[in-house]
Amino acid sequence: MDIQESIEPVMETRTFGRTGMQVSMLGLGGHELNLCSDRQAHLLIRRALETGFNVIDTAECYGESEERIGQSLGAQREKCYIFTKCGHNDGLNLPPWTPQIIEYSIERSLQRLRTDYIDLVLLHSCSLKRLQQGDVITSLQKAQQAGKVRFIGYSGDREAARFAANSQAFDALEFSLNIADQSSIEQLLPLTIANGMGVIAKRPLANMAWKKLQTRRTEAARVYKKRLEALRYDFLQSEDVHITDIALRFTTSVPGVHTAIVGTTNPDHLEANVFTLAAGPLLADDFAAIRARWQAVARWRKILPGGRLSWQAWI
Repeated sequence: MDIQESIEPVMETRTFGRTGMQVSMLGLGGHELNLCSDRQAHLLIRRALETGFNVIDTAECYGESEERIGQSLGAQREKCYIFTKCGHNDGLNLPPWTPQIIEYSIERSLQRLRTDYIDLVLLHSCSLKRLQQGDVITSLQKAQQAGKVRFIGYSGDREAARFAANSQAFDALEFSLNIADQSSIEQLLPLTIANGMGVIAKRPLANMAWKKLQTRRTEAARVYKKRLEALRYDFLQSEDVHITDIALRFTTSVPGVHTAIVGTTNPDHLEANVFTLAAGPLLADDFAAIRARWQAVARWRKILPGGRLSWQAWI
């Protein structure tokens, strides 16, 4: 009797722009590490490393996430790249997105993460006006020059992200990209590719907005739900597992994307995502159909007075 051995999928790695870092196609999202116990967080991180994840993406405002990462990694610190964000005044009596906040926040992140350096620090969704002033960028550059940070980036969308991509001050950009949010494909990716930037796709599963029952419906998920109702992709009539498969493979098949951040409190979901990507990129015809449907239907983008955009403007 033939015995068929099970083969574990191998996580693909991609060169993270001009940084040269070889990042896993999927990164572990740190927000959910704040939504579980210390033990659960430890199990999630251990499973992530075992299944080929080598990126952990967190932020100063994700509660206990940074501390749990630091506690869990220990001697395995060198097995992964740590990405964190700064700019919010979480727990601090200082104005957000200022040089003082950035300096203090990076020091605090180093302590929480129990590391001497952070691979990538991203400015966390500050406004276009603050970016244009330049002082927050200078603060990040000082931390980089001091060896506390290897690379610097910006996390956000739309006009501020375009400015960041054009500024040539940043090594990486993190922005939303999924079946319900494709504007970055035309507006941001040509800039990041031209400038050799590392690209992180956040919300690659569109907050699973297609699910009928959601225990935690975020504002982004509500917007994505309305968009999907308008887009009416054929595959949305399928089982959840098939929708997830297509959604994740779509995002990771977009040229110029290096890693996509997935978050969960269930370690089994991480392994399932790796098996999903083991099937390879989305078929060219399926990818083209999703893009064509978006281009035909996505007409909800509106500019508010003063050039501002809000989630509500995108419904």
